[in-house]
Amino acid sequence: MITVSVCVGSSCHMKGSYQVVKIFGDIIKKEHLEDLITLKASFCMGRCMQGISVTADDKPIQNVGFTNAEQIFYNEILPLAQAKA
Repeated sequence: MITVSVCVGSSCHMKGSYQVVKIFGDIIKKEHLEDLITLKASFCMGRCMQGISVTADDKPIQNVGFTNAEQIFYNEILPLAQAKA
């Protein structure tokens, strides 16, 4: 199981982090990944200038926005979860 954390601090909130949390949560449910991925909201991760801060098992994922969140999930997060399964 991996843990995905999405920053919901002020800067990331203004960039749409709550939409990213919703998108990730919807994909986890749609793909039945609840046993592989835990989704958490987090406060500042210190990478405010690089898009919405997201980590998957403490690995930073850069340049996340609500417009590319689905692509990021399938390209970056899902492979990590599948590798740990």
